[in-house]
Amino acid sequence: MSGTGTRVLEVRDLRTEFQTDDGIVRAVNGVSFHVDEGETLAIVGESGSGKSVTMLSVMRLVPQPPGRIVSGEVHFGGRDLLAIDEDEMRAPRLAMIFQEPLSSLNPVFSIGDQLGEAITAHQRLPVRAVRDRCLELLSMVNIAGAERVLAAYPHQMSGGMCQRVMLAMAIAGEPSILIADEPTTALDITTQSQLLDLVRGLQARLGMAVIWITHDLGVVAGLADRVQVMYAGRIVEAAEVEALYGDPIHPYTLGLLQCIPRLDEARPERLASIHGSPPDLIRPIAGCPFAPRCDFRIERCSVDDPPLEPATEDHLRACWASVRDVRAGQGVRGAA
Repeated sequence: MSGTGTRVLEVRDLRTEFQTDDGIVRAVNGVSFHVDEGETLAIVGESGSGKSVTMLSVMRLVPQPPGRIVSGEVHFGGRDLLAIDEDEMRAPRLAMIFQEPLSSLNPVFSIGDQLGEAITAHQRLPVRAVRDRCLELLSMVNIAGAERVLAAYPHQMSGGMCQRVMLAMAIAGEPSILIADEPTTALDITTQSQLLDLVRGLQARLGMAVIWITHDLGVVAGLADRVQVMYAGRIVEAAEVEALYGDPIHPYTLGLLQCIPRLDEARPERLASIHGSPPDLIRPIAGCPFAPRCDFRIERCSVDDPPLEPATEDHLRACWASVRDVRAGQGVRGAA
């Protein structure tokens, strides 16, 4: 679903760090982006790239301590979410679902109790109306036998069912933005597909924007309108999905795409891998964070940190290497 062009969320120069025994981890380091009404933005990158911490920072869910939002602005609904108090954070229509639904649901409360609490946090309704709303929400996420599910506990349900319950809780407040943090990772491929279709359907029905966090570019190929790639707490490439898959610029994006297996090849090539390891975010990084792992690095990459700037219209990248050399150097095996 394409966006309307009306901006509903704008993040400016967000920085979040964690204090550890070994030093300060700069998990989010100057991230800026926006989300338009009704669009789907995918945030992709390896584990530890900062994608989840970025959105936890937007939601002000970073555990403090050891975490701390150092600086930045998060503009939503005419307010900077980082400048309002905790009580005011209940009002913004933002919702988030997480990777492990069983960790998010309370094991000692029934599904009905937890879903009802999500409803009453946003509306004052009589008991009967809350129950009716619970049944309506479970129906919206395609859960059969809703009466039985309301009386059940999380451990009595499958992972896919629990994730649908989490989705029902998320849309209880009719959010204008739904943040999905790798919600399909723990699910089998069939259930993954069903959940993706469900989110798309709810997005069209409710008119909400979706921010989809994942490490898998293959998942978002047919889901996102725009994609931003994160590495070492920064955005290194951002573009509309067709441009990023059809003409990737940053070497890290190329590497992620080449890790995707293809089913349309008669004789599949051996999957490529990105050599090396992500940088230690405790230590200061000289130059481009990806330079030690990059096959296209030039001398400047080890000295100067490249800014995120336009390579073409609406296609941003943080890379000193020649765009032409990167494109010519490797073919891209990712699915468009």
